[in-house]
Formats: sequence, C-alpha cells, structure tokens
Amino acid sequence: MSLREAFRIALRGLRAHRLRSVLTMLGIIIGVAAVILLVAIGNGVQSSVNAKIQPLANLITIVPSTGNVPGGGPPKDLIDDDVAALQQQVPDAAAVIPSATGQALAETGTTQFRSSVIGSTDRWLEVSNRDLQVGSFFDNAQVRSNARVVVIGSTAATTLFADPGAALSQMIRVNHQEFRVIGVMQSVGQPGDNDVVMPLNTARRYIFGGGDKLNQIIVQASPATAVPAAENDVIRTLTDRHRIQDPAKRDFEVQSLRSRLDTFNQVLSLLTLFTACVAAISLFVGSIGVLNIMLVSVTERTREIGVRKAIGATRGAILQQFLIESVVLAGLGGLIGVGVGVGLSVLGAAIAPAFGSTVGTFAPTVSIPSVVLSFAISIAIGLIAGGYPANRASRLRPVEALRYE
Repeated sequence: MSLREAFRIALRGLRAHRLRSVLTMLGIIIGVAAVILLVAIGNGVQSSVNAKIQPLANLITIVPSTGNVPGGGPPKDLIDDDVAALQQQVPDAAAVIPSATGQALAETGTTQFRSSVIGSTDRWLEVSNRDLQVGSFFDNAQVRSNARVVVIGSTAATTLFADPGAALSQMIRVNHQEFRVIGVMQSVGQPGDNDVVMPLNTARRYIFGGGDKLNQIIVQASPATAVPAAENDVIRTLTDRHRIQDPAKRDFEVQSLRSRLDTFNQVLSLLTLFTACVAAISLFVGSIGVLNIMLVSVTERTREIGVRKAIGATRGAILQQFLIESVVLAGLGGLIGVGVGVGLSVLGAAIAPAFGSTVGTFAPTVSIPSVVLSFAISIAIGLIAGGYPANRASRLRPVEALRYE
C-alpha cells in the first residue's frame, strides 16, 4: 500500500468518526494554542515594558547613602564639584544632570498642594524622558539668571488651577515665594505628577536655603551599551573624590535601570517558560486521548486487520497504516491549535488599544520557535501515542484476528 493511499484511508477514518476525532484532537488543540498564546503574551509584556523603560535604560542615578556598615556616619553630601568631576572623568557620559529635591507647599490664593520640588538644569526634562502638555521648559538663560519660573506636573496643575491650560503664566507660591508657571508636564503617574521643577540655583536660593548640596546626580550614558563602563567610571571617580578605602563604606549609591531591566527580562523569560510548560500539560493529556482512540481503533478493526494479513499485507504495512492515522490525527490537531493560538494573539493585539493607555502599548507577539516547537510536539505525540497500538495491530496473527468477535 502506497503512502498516499495510507493517508487517504486515514482521512476517511477521521471522517467516519467525526465527533470522536474532534474530541480526541481537542486536548492537542488546547495545548498547542495555550503554549503559543502564553509565550506570545510573555513576549508582549516584555516588549511593552522594554519600550517604556528603554529610554531610561542609559541613565545612572547617584544618591547619598550611609553605606552597608552598621553604625556608620552620615553620608557625605553630593556637591557641584562632584558633577564637574564626573563631566571630566566619565568619557561615556553624554550628560550629567544635578538635582536638588525636597518637599514644599505650593499654593494659589485659594488652594494649597503638597508638592515635590526639583531644582535642576534645562536638560532635566529631556534626560528624564518627560514631555510637556502645554507651555515650555525653562532654558539655559533662565537657569543662569536664576529666573523664578516653574514647570509643574499634571496633578499639581489640576489641583491648583482646575485646568492645565489655565495654569500658564499664572503665579504660584512655593514656600511663600512667588514663581511664574511656564509649562505643564504630561502625566506619568504618581509621584511624578506632583513635581514642581525649577532652575537649580533658583531652588537653592528661594526654597532650600543656598549652598552647593545635591540630592541626586543623573548620568546619561551614550550609547546605552556603555552603561556598565560608565557606571564603573562613576564609582571610581566618586570613590577617589570622597576618599573611600572600603567599598562597603561608600557614602553614595549608584543605580542603573539597565541592570534592573536585564534582571526583569530574565525573570520574565523564566515565568514565560514556566507558564508554557504548564500549558504543555494539556498536550500530555491530548497524547493520552490519541493513545486511547488508537487502541479503540485497533480493537474495532481487528477482523479488518486479519483480512488484510490473510490476503498478504505485511507487518510493516499494518504498522505504517496505524502510525499514519495517529500522526494525521495529532498533526491535524496541532495545525488547528496553531491557527487558534496565532488567531487569539492577533486578536489580543487588535483589541488592546481599546483598553486605553494602561494596556495600549501591550500586544501579544507570536514567537516562531514556539509555533514550530508546539507543532513538532503534536507530531511527536502522534508517533509516540500511536506507536504501541500500531505495533500491537501489526503483531496480530491472521487466524486470531479473523476469529475476533
């Protein structure tokens, strides 16, 4: 019997028992679709988070710290000279942005609002990956002249003026000092929407009481792949300047989103693999269904096997016939499962924007390896689950098979 004829007989057998065939394939369909969909969701989550964090992945943040030794003294302040040293001694630094921060009461004639005051340079908005909703950010001339201007977050604007557009050119008081609002930033969520940003020396002079102390320094590495080298240069430079002998007693802490992003991606990859393995359990269940149906098929067709052997069918031909039927059953289920999994992934990507900005950037991303692997597993299920029944059928003796009732 030719391979083509064997396939034709296998398909005819599936059509003859449609309901049984569909129920047998259901486990494989669900398993293959679940594996593809869960991997696609994991890839989508990873891509969405990376898209949001990637613009900040080249930032290195430096803040004062007490070190890791219990009972250590207070941290040494970061100062303007540290910024100048970093600008000179970190070759991979595209920008070094100092910041002085603190809490203050912002108010108008009728409304008060507890805000986070940030004093920084004219590049703070760019480096922090923030955007303006209305107005403009202060420029270098306003920084040098200690201009009394502020750019406020969206929550601060709506609380103080009800409408962000109405805040432009209005005066607000911060620590009883008057400032003119020149811009409102787009919302990024809390606590960033509470920010009131002003030129660095303006904040020092009117809010924080002068001096050259800094609460934070942000180093922007260029390119993002240079973050590890830049981070090492930052640590070396500040360690030398602060005369630190023991690394455990560093009075500053260096953080980068790049390392956190890499760690997140590793964890998410493991979670995606774990959920895919859990979904693959249904493939195992499906293999039991294929095994069961093929055993039933051998039992039902015992007399047919006896007749074929009696007229000259070889053991190999019988084995081939039942193996092909098992592979066709599992392979068809795998193909349908691939279609369902890919279809649900595409549907998820299409309807995600309807849920707004919360999941608007999320879209399941189908992984070709997951499709190929899940379909290959379904074919393997057909071979493995059909192997025992096919071997059993091929070993039947013609006389015993013809006597079977």
